[in-house]
Amino acid sequence: MAIEAFAPAKINLTLHVTGQRDDGYHLLDSLVVFADIGDTIRVSASDRVSLDIDGPEAGGLAAEPDNLVLRAARLLAPERGAAISLTKRLPVASGIGGGSADAAATLRALAQLWGLAAPSAEQALTLGADVPVCLFPVPARMQGIGDRLGPIPPLPAMDIVLVNPRVAVSTPAVFKSLIVKENAPMNPELPRWRDLPEFTCWLADQRNDLAEPAIAQQPVIADVLNALRDAGALFAGMSGSGATCFGLFPSDGHSAKSVAKAVLRLAHPGWWCAHGRVL
Repeated sequence: MAIEAFAPAKINLTLHVTGQRDDGYHLLDSLVVFADIGDTIRVSASDRVSLDIDGPEAGGLAAEPDNLVLRAARLLAPERGAAISLTKRLPVASGIGGGSADAAATLRALAQLWGLAAPSAEQALTLGADVPVCLFPVPARMQGIGDRLGPIPPLPAMDIVLVNPRVAVSTPAVFKSLIVKENAPMNPELPRWRDLPEFTCWLADQRNDLAEPAIAQQPVIADVLNALRDAGALFAGMSGSGATCFGLFPSDGHSAKSVAKAVLRLAHPGWWCAHGRVL
């Protein structure tokens, strides 16, 4: 029996850096959503753990012991075996939680295969700060170092375009470049948004505190944001520490698709681009 789990892209619609702990970890306040764009994990019974990686974005990955998928399997039940395959569609190390989503999907799939309880958020956190929120991929407010998760008011329906300019961003260098690390969080109580224009208007008053240092490291990120805005995005921002950016569009089934195809893929064929809907 094979079990399949989807690993959706994680998008930080906001990312406020609110402090830094003595151990070096940064404190965040982030509104996180997921898209129907992502990787796929498949698991089946085997006497040992193995990992096969394929897909259009598989080139930057190897089935090495420190791969997050294999680490997730060892965390859940180190004495058990499984044949795991990963179809990689999301760019590696691009700010949309690809590795974390893959690890979380592996935990879900293996728990089902092995008849085990789903791991706790505390267990998932040992694999990385983004893994807990990816474990149950629904819109959430993520605080602390990724260990404090809470619900958010219902979101309006929206489509999304994700764009990565195929440049690497050093997350440690981005955080190190932050001049001010104790910034204001989002308001304690989030509003109830009536529609997408109201939501994107609210987003315009929020921040991604990592955007400025990421753009200083890779100025092409600013070009991506401008391209999304020029294409008619109701809001454009950078996810995580970059370099992937997102544009939000009405949930009409064609705006995001036409932007992804006509404007971005044709005008910038070297960029990675995908469109879908926010889950």
